[in-house]
Amino acid sequence: MTRHFLNLSDLGRDGLIATLDRADRLKAQRGTTNERPLAGKSVALVFEKASTRTRLSLEVAVAELGGHPIVITSQGSQLGRGEPLKDTARVLTRMVHAVTLRTSDESRILEVMEYSTVPVLNALTDQSHPMQLLADLQTVRAHFGKLEGLTYAWIGDGNNMASSWIEAAGLLGLHLRLACPEGYDPDERFWNEARERGARLELVRSAAEAAQGAHVVSTDVFTSMGQEEESATRLRAFEGFRVDRALLQRAAKDAVVLHCLPAHRGEEIEEEVLEGPQSIVWDQAEARLHTAKAVLLWALGMDG
Repeated sequence: MTRHFLNLSDLGRDGLIATLDRADRLKAQRGTTNERPLAGKSVALVFEKASTRTRLSLEVAVAELGGHPIVITSQGSQLGRGEPLKDTARVLTRMVHAVTLRTSDESRILEVMEYSTVPVLNALTDQSHPMQLLADLQTVRAHFGKLEGLTYAWIGDGNNMASSWIEAAGLLGLHLRLACPEGYDPDERFWNEARERGARLELVRSAAEAAQGAHVVSTDVFTSMGQEEESATRLRAFEGFRVDRALLQRAAKDAVVLHCLPAHRGEEIEEEVLEGPQSIVWDQAEARLHTAKAVLLWALGMDG
């Protein structure tokens, strides 16, 4: 059976922990081993949206595992000229061993999965960003030595990142508070599934309330790719939701700050916080590499 990675739930709780464990080992072994499990294999990295960390981490991950990464963008392929996605999917599946896709609506990656006989991995959709969450979880666990027993705060839009945080809370039983303005709530599908799994979720309208006593404070841009025309409206709606030094005074004394980047300094996060001692953003960015390796190996059945 082909192992696709649409969301964290595809790993399950045990698989999620095992993938984080594998990522930790790969991080520790980096530069010290000649193992090349992807030798002779090619992975198509398809980008319909711009990317820095996702593209860099996946290219380096495939290369360091001994495989051949092939980057395909809309502008540099027939996708940009309107070739049906299912046609591209059927060609890819005959030539490569796995496909990662960064796209807009989730329906596009589901279409690729339908026509692919090789693993397809979600490198971001408008609905979720599970690869980023793997990195976030690895970073938090490396810092605190655990994931359970912490209070997590999400400040900002109920976007794809919020959805994946909610999913992680459901799988791991985390306590997660989300502060979102009215009209920008998280996806009910992820919320309801996580609640059914036993997640301790709270939705509040105040960033200060969400941050109170939190050990992990996460945020993201208020205006994501494709929402540029909404920027002025969103900035008004998210007034008071910036992660700044005053907000962190309400968090736990040992609290850390996460941001998946790129950051709009001065909007969703204060420059002094992003560059400050409580920020573990750069560790978080590096973790994209180690977790990308781990989930690729899982998808290809090399996680034993």
